Amino acid sequence: MTTTTAVSSVINRIWNNSNSSNSTTTASSRRRKCTISSSNLLFGGSSNSLVSRSLKSHTRKTKNNSPPRPNLQVVCMDYPRPELDNTVNYLEAAYFSSSFTTSPRPNKPLTVIIAGAGLAGLSTAKYLADAGHKPILLEARDVLGGKVAAWKDDDGDWYETGLHIFFGAYPNVQNLFGELGISDRLQWKEHSMIFAMPSKPGEFSRFDFPDVLPAPLNGIWAILRNNEMLTWPEKIRFAIGLLPAMVGGQAYVEAQDGFTVKEWMRKQGVPDRVTDEVFIAMSKALNFINPDELSMQCILIALNRFLQEKHGSKMAFLDGNPPERLCKPVVDHIESLGGEVRLNSRIKKIELKKDGTVKRLMLTNGDAIEGDAYVIATPVDILKLLIPEDWKEVGYFKRLDKLVGVPVINVHIWFDRKLKNTYDHLLFSRSPLLSVYADMSVTCKEYYDPNKSMLELVFAPAEEWISRSDSEIIEATMQELAKLFPDEIAADQSKAKILKYHIVKTPRSVYKTIPDCEPARPLQRSPIEGFYLAGDYTKQKYLASMEGAVLSGKLCAQAIVKDCEMLAARVEEKVTAEATVA
Repeated sequence: MTTTTAVSSVINRIWNNSNSSNSTTTASSRRRKCTISSSNLLFGGSSNSLVSRSLKSHTRKTKNNSPPRPNLQVVCMDYPRPELDNTVNYLEAAYFSSSFTTSPRPNKPLTVIIAGAGLAGLSTAKYLADAGHKPILLEARDVLGGKVAAWKDDDGDWYETGLHIFFGAYPNVQNLFGELGISDRLQWKEHSMIFAMPSKPGEFSRFDFPDVLPAPLNGIWAILRNNEMLTWPEKIRFAIGLLPAMVGGQAYVEAQDGFTVKEWMRKQGVPDRVTDEVFIAMSKALNFINPDELSMQCILIALNRFLQEKHGSKMAFLDGNPPERLCKPVVDHIESLGGEVRLNSRIKKIELKKDGTVKRLMLTNGDAIEGDAYVIATPVDILKLLIPEDWKEVGYFKRLDKLVGVPVINVHIWFDRKLKNTYDHLLFSRSPLLSVYADMSVTCKEYYDPNKSMLELVFAPAEEWISRSDSEIIEATMQELAKLFPDEIAADQSKAKILKYHIVKTPRSVYKTIPDCEPARPLQRSPIEGFYLAGDYTKQKYLASMEGAVLSGKLCAQAIVKDCEMLAARVEEKVTAEATVA
């Protein structure tokens, strides 16, 4: 049997076994089953100036008169973890990780000061500790996680900085979970991308990736099988438009950084409706901005990962809040190897020596801290505030002016009832003001509630809303939700009632991936000896994402390990000079 015949046979089998003639489904028709019984619930770098939280949760029941929560045992039939361990990207990431544990042990471990306990800073510290060095990680706030931070309110409910999704195409993140022994904390969902249908409230349009097909055939099948969002002529025009990217590879992808998504689509002859139906939602999900602003390189990188890796677009939710379920295990690992993590340690100033290198970091509490090397793992906007005057004309730092964080708002709403028009998955809202959303009372074990829904929504683009009041944002959100849930939600709350809400505003989140940003992204090793950067905005092959943050930390740690002898020599020179003076 030829390969073509085999593939045709598989495709015909899938087609014949398909549940329906199209990919539209209601929320209730394919919901995951959960068994609930009485017992206990079971679970299988930034700064305050950049993140503002709503400290008021508007409630109809106060903490004192709320009924006690039932103790629940939730036994959910999660989808199995995809077979990632033998993929090329996973193995490359695993080999990269092993290079730190197998590298020669340093004669004298370096003390490395790292500012920012987001995923980039945590990753840098983790891999430096693996290599035998002593990281001291400083976090300005009282919570770990940076852009994945979360807080617990007076009722014991968590609210987060963002709606975080873990993809199969995140090999360094997946390795990190494995290295920490917490892979079971990822709740994998079915391999689909699900879009709300504004013209058909209560229904979703699905792109289902069949497990029996390899990449990119599973992705092609998912696109061809969906007939609600794009017509066949539109699919064909889009496929023809993508051919140069498929043939030209990485070189072509990088060359598209000068075009917005909208410009590129028109240049390739792709109808505007393709952008309006699919890529507005994707653009907002990837970078919180619309296709007329987003660099096409960003979309092509994502498509490349999703189409070239069989499980690349498969999604998982963390089974609970990120600070405890992800960040704390990293901290425990760092501390077990002799590293330190200090909260409430905000950097005020980078103090320099006469030769222009770093002398020490001054904290806002008046303390000073010195090390053998220094890493700034904060968002790029915070870094720019910390850059000493003597460095500002250096091209490496001057180019950072092009990189600016994008505003984003994360909204959490607790309702007085269980909403039916939701799904155990991430949902693309296709709303003018909302990017993606999920009913966290269904998708996340720690947040599970059989009686009430908690919607977590990404409000984007948010530039015009970031300074608006919480009540205005909630009002606008409810108006959009009324369109998505017409039978269950009304803007005036005459149907589902809001029990409480939390809003988390991040005026400067991930860097805004507009055209021509790529040349401004810095390498992790700066031109200043002993000074390094980590963060998803630094040079690495992934997007501004959790994967990009973790990989940037590994690259930063690698640069320091490679510079170990040079840095150790600088320390010896300092000791000798001090002894001579004495």
